[in-house]
Amino acid sequence: MTGAGRFALLSIAAAVVTIALKTLAWWLTDSVGLLSDALEGTVNLAGATVMLAMLVVASRPPDEEHAYGYSKAEYFASGFEGMMILLAASLIAYAAIDRLFFPRPLDNIGAGLIVSVVAAAINYAVARKLFEAGRRYNSIALEADAHHLITDVWTSAGVVVGVIAVVLTGWLWLDPLIALAVAANIVWTGIKLVRRSLLGLMDRALPAHDLLALNQVLDRYRAQGIDFHALRTRQAGVRSFVSVHVLMPGEWSVARGHDLAHEIDDEICKVLPGATVATHIEPLDHPESYRDIDLDR
Repeated sequence: MTGAGRFALLSIAAAVVTIALKTLAWWLTDSVGLLSDALEGTVNLAGATVMLAMLVVASRPPDEEHAYGYSKAEYFASGFEGMMILLAASLIAYAAIDRLFFPRPLDNIGAGLIVSVVAAAINYAVARKLFEAGRRYNSIALEADAHHLITDVWTSAGVVVGVIAVVLTGWLWLDPLIALAVAANIVWTGIKLVRRSLLGLMDRALPAHDLLALNQVLDRYRAQGIDFHALRTRQAGVRSFVSVHVLMPGEWSVARGHDLAHEIDDEICKVLPGATVATHIEPLDHPESYRDIDLDR
């Protein structure tokens, strides 16, 4: 089990506990807002389970059929979680609209709210751990799950406020209205997760701060009379890839050019740890070197 996988197990355990607590809160109060919170908890469990499976796949080393490794598997986890969020939003909206037309009084509100707050506190603590792990392992799956749990915390907070408002005002329609607001909020979260996963599967370029660091390295060599073009980058889960053509004086020996290319590789890997770098050497003053100029980035 990888380090990232252990955090996925933590997320699964937290999901099981919070589903039980939120279901209890709904059973005590008969609040459709708390029901919506419990339904979102089932999404957490499904997302965390798929995340664990995809992290196991992503950790496999490259082989003959997958020379670039399996790291893109993480995007399937975050995409699945996004789709499950959208499904949960639909179920929440359905329950809320029914209760909007057929309101019912709430019961055992104090006990239900206490249980819900405890569940939210668990989710918040686990989300903090997942954020830290996501940064440490550069894992989009862990980061996506952390964002989802934080959204769940805000959802719980909104539901609690809504139930309290029902008690204070006696307006039973506030309960399903809060549930509809919860549905709208998590729809946005689901769309963002699905979009990010699709962009990753489409070999999106490295994020802006990584590209800035990469170009700062190249600029140092440009100041020495070396030039570059056909710079291409992509992110694949925890892995990043850089491809660039290096233009150097044509009178240099093959050995000198080879040594410079290795030096550039090392400098890029210092600012992009773990990156796979591919350099192609070309003579600076040869017209054939510029046939692929359209690949400049």
